[in-house]
Amino acid sequence: MLSILAAGSVFFPGLFLLSKQCLKRLPGLRWGEGDAVMVSARLVSSVQAVMASSAGYIISTSCDDIIKDQHWLTTSYILFAVPYFVYDIYAMFLCYWHKLQVKGHEVDNGPKSKTVVLRSYLRREFLMVLHHVVMVTVCFPVSVFWRQGKGDYFQGVMFLAELSTPSVCLGKILIQYKQQHTLLHKVNGALMLVTFFICRVLLFPYLYYVYGRYASIPLYQVPLVVPWQCNLGAALLMAPQLYWFSLICRGALRLFTRGSSCSRKPTSPSRFLPERHSSSSQQANGYRGQVDTLDPPTTMIH
Repeated sequence: MLSILAAGSVFFPGLFLLSKQCLKRLPGLRWGEGDAVMVSARLVSSVQAVMASSAGYIISTSCDDIIKDQHWLTTSYILFAVPYFVYDIYAMFLCYWHKLQVKGHEVDNGPKSKTVVLRSYLRREFLMVLHHVVMVTVCFPVSVFWRQGKGDYFQGVMFLAELSTPSVCLGKILIQYKQQHTLLHKVNGALMLVTFFICRVLLFPYLYYVYGRYASIPLYQVPLVVPWQCNLGAALLMAPQLYWFSLICRGALRLFTRGSSCSRKPTSPSRFLPERHSSSSQQANGYRGQVDTLDPPTTMIH
């Protein structure tokens, strides 16, 4: 157990640092610190999403009995992924810090300035930070110890929620590069809307439906049969997904209703270079809905 936790603790921060250094030093790139940090954070999130989705597919397709069947990858990947949440809180803070600098705010390196920025970060990203803390302090012990080896199928299906993350990360990178006017951004936005709805919103009704078929009971009776802890956990996990999906829908509405006017504007070559200035209306990790943009949070649920 400790060796897997240690491996995750090294892998995710190590991948972030390696990616950042490559983006800063490779000939032809040589990005600034801020651009390298933000793109590296999206890259690590995407890699984690691919790994989680792959693990989820293997687990869910290997379990014939959705309650009793076990797969070694379930607990192993949970242990491996737990350090990701701790790392990601710090990575999101770095993105916030550098985005403040991009917006033209002078950010000192003194302890007082860092404290002010940290408080601002925690206020703006409270829901995301809370989500990550709950993953580590509640979902981790519940998934590893409280389940007592039962329900690996459900755990695997929940890993598949990460299928929506790569499109979320790509959208953030496109916004960072001011490519909201491109066809790629619109196609990616539509893909993100569909995958987020299927993988994160419909996920929970599907789990109840599958259990209803397993227990030979109607769907509406499932919440009355399963332990109350399962209903509470599902409600707490689904609530932020519904909130974030509503933000995606608002962003999609703005993108597809107003994006046509932006697409007619001439594009200069400089638009394809990393921007050093952005609108003051943007939040650090882009969680506020933007005009003509789709920029939802990057999350993970277990």
